[in-house]
Amino acid sequence: MSTLASAPQATPAAGVPARFRDLLASEWIKTRSLRSTPWTLTLTVLFVIGSAAVASLADKGAGSGPAEFLPFDAYPAAGYWTLMLVASSMGALTVVSEYSSGLIRTTTVAVPARGSVVLAKAAVTAALWTAVGTAASTGSFLVSQAILDGHHADVSITHPGVLRALVASTLLAPVCALVGLGLGVLLRHAAGTMVTAVFTLLMLPPMFSEGNRWSADIKHTLVAAAWNRLVQPWEPDPGSLGYTATVPGSWLVYTLWPLITVALAVLVVGRRDV
Repeated sequence: MSTLASAPQATPAAGVPARFRDLLASEWIKTRSLRSTPWTLTLTVLFVIGSAAVASLADKGAGSGPAEFLPFDAYPAAGYWTLMLVASSMGALTVVSEYSSGLIRTTTVAVPARGSVVLAKAAVTAALWTAVGTAASTGSFLVSQAILDGHHADVSITHPGVLRALVASTLLAPVCALVGLGLGVLLRHAAGTMVTAVFTLLMLPPMFSEGNRWSADIKHTLVAAAWNRLVQPWEPDPGSLGYTATVPGSWLVYTLWPLITVALAVLVVGRRDV
């Protein structure tokens, strides 16, 4: 009488699940392997610092003394709106480039936990653009004060309002980069993501004024308006017309925009097909 031999149990084909630090290393390799990345970051920092130098040379502290901080000499709108544009675009490209090339399918096969992939991208993006923002804002301040020093209009880092403006200008880059990344995951299309990011971050704020309460409330929820308030060292005149954003409210805007967009990206990416 013959007996059937039991078949050996099949071992799962999948290997050891990727650890989060492995995902971070992978995303960092993807970022630094692009030859355009260091050139783009270097030129952006130089442009921002150069715009501060131009603004300071044009102003030269006219009509001011050493006790007055000139925020838009150190942090001119032209330079920092350009920083917002580049940061949001690069943040979006971190995601949409993989969708357009099809690499995202390979990534999700290797790492089924799509939310972890998005969080790893967000962590690397935030770290990279925090470093870029630090270099740009610190360089802008030092260059502008070196120029204004010749006209006895420079201030130190301990002057009221200076540190807040420096930190706000530093964090502007990672905030916009994370917003761009979140939009990239949600839209998955390069042109659509770029247009949406530019419209939301740069084109929408000037459409609203602070003369009407409803218009001011909308404007104060936008990143550009929050940055503009945080770099101003003075408090608004209570008797002046218009509604001015508060400093705590502006910091809250800085926190909520990247938090909400990245959270939505993590939620959506796990519920749809690649």
